[in-house]
Amino acid sequence: MSRGTRPISDLVARLRLARTDGVGPVTYRRLLTRFGSAAAALDALPGLIRAAGRTEKTIPPVAAVEDEIAALTRLGATLLMAHMPAYPPLLAMLADPPPALSVLGDVTLLAKRAVAIVGGRQASLNGQHIAANLSASLAEAGLAIVSGLARGVDAAAHEAALKARGITIAAVAGGLDQTYPPQHIDLQRRIAETGAVVSEAPFGTQPQARHFPRRNRIIAGLSLGVVVVEAARHSGSLVTARLALESGREVFAVPGSPLDPRCHGSNDLIRQGAQLTETAADVLANLPQGPEQLRPPASLAEPAQAFDYASETEEAPIETRNAVLQMLSPAPTSVDDLLRHCQFTSHAAIMAALLDLELGGRIESLPGNRVVLIPEFGG
Repeated sequence: MSRGTRPISDLVARLRLARTDGVGPVTYRRLLTRFGSAAAALDALPGLIRAAGRTEKTIPPVAAVEDEIAALTRLGATLLMAHMPAYPPLLAMLADPPPALSVLGDVTLLAKRAVAIVGGRQASLNGQHIAANLSASLAEAGLAIVSGLARGVDAAAHEAALKARGITIAAVAGGLDQTYPPQHIDLQRRIAETGAVVSEAPFGTQPQARHFPRRNRIIAGLSLGVVVVEAARHSGSLVTARLALESGREVFAVPGSPLDPRCHGSNDLIRQGAQLTETAADVLANLPQGPEQLRPPASLAEPAQAFDYASETEEAPIETRNAVLQMLSPAPTSVDDLLRHCQFTSHAAIMAALLDLELGGRIESLPGNRVVLIPEFGG
């Protein structure tokens, strides 16, 4: 493939594949495994989609991807692809690491020993004070503080780490040029000066609700553990905690008043086994020293099953695709559970079937190594 007579670089090919409509992190990884290179995957993609009986997905033109790279360069940002040595090692351990990560700031800090502090946007003054105290103490102990740049607990954690002259990393849902919330533009600038701001979204992307779960998995993925302060039930902070647990990270929760709905979710985490956390010492005593000490990845109930993606090379027979479809629903299903229940079919065939079904628009991969059936195919 070329633009005029100029060869297209592997970086551009990888970014085109990552930015292709409907190709998420898991599908990206499966396509590279099956075809060996991004260029080969891009060549094969239209045929795969037609074979699945679906409309072709939009592959961005070379010019659009090169323009994105140029815009990041003008901003002073760095583009990290998942195969690069500088890619954050803890993030690479996820089942669905972002194929492309835009970084404003010092990329080497993404490999630093880190803990996330997350919580409610509408946190009380006490909650913000607790988050700030934890952040300052943990930053002074040499940990990088990871959060999501949101109002409330996130902002308190970032500000306290900066004030303590520590390192803080912000994971954002939109493009690096689209600060959200807008009033945190100065905070984002200050974080980038001494720490790092990271995004999975393409440059120029306005943050939308569907982007935040992916941002939450980056927060969890960069960290050895996640501390939750004042999280209501069904809050995004609980999503971050679940994703941390599923990827083998430690989960901490600060107890709150049972009379305050803003604390019901974090209190429930403690009931489920999260480390009760009152001071930084509680975190330091239970935080893994490094990747080698991480717990095996887990769902809320049982350990996940390991899978060798290098074996994912065979084609999926139609009967295998149909069998997988029968087991899925519009409710999220763990891929590990699917593999366990398909014990008489090779794992490689199951994973190939998932790839075919996602490319065909029948299923969607979600953060946390889960898949859902797209409703129109639910019968």
